[in-house]
Amino acid sequence: MPTWKSRGLRGSGLEDMINLTNNVYREKALALIQKIPTPITPINIDKETRHITLAYFDQKSTVDYIGAVQGIPVCFDAKECKTKRFPLANIHEHQINFMKEFEKQEGIAFFLIYFTQEDRYYYLRLSEALVFWERMENGGSKSFEISELSEDYFFETNNPSFIPYLEMVKKDILDRTEDNPL
Repeated sequence: MPTWKSRGLRGSGLEDMINLTNNVYREKALALIQKIPTPITPINIDKETRHITLAYFDQKSTVDYIGAVQGIPVCFDAKECKTKRFPLANIHEHQINFMKEFEKQEGIAFFLIYFTQEDRYYYLRLSEALVFWERMENGGSKSFEISELSEDYFFETNNPSFIPYLEMVKKDILDRTEDNPL
């Protein structure tokens, strides 16, 4: 079984910032987004600090966050990348499958990627992720370069504890509307 020791807390700084952002969005009644805890079973607990030092995952998690933005269901996963090449191994097949099902229910699914070396955030729409995923499944590259991404979905923040991803959700909704006019 997979253990929770070395890789489990990667990206927690990004998640902390997203959690703070989600609190602001909730307080302003713009969105209600919750962090989905990963179900674990503790193996070792430090008796003095009462911290879990070793655990295993009970089941595969789906996404990091789920909720609603102005009545529209959204789900997303947060990822950090230290280089200009994002390995698709950081995305799991069960996440892709969940997101596909989520969008079939008229929700919006995406990944928030923080390219730390570039200090840039990217809103990776599921449709764009699927292009890279299918390329990999057909024997192509198991990663994608930052240069392959649409400039339209990069965004920055002026406040290090606030990640303004709702602007990208809004853009995504508008782009979907333009792609499928009534």
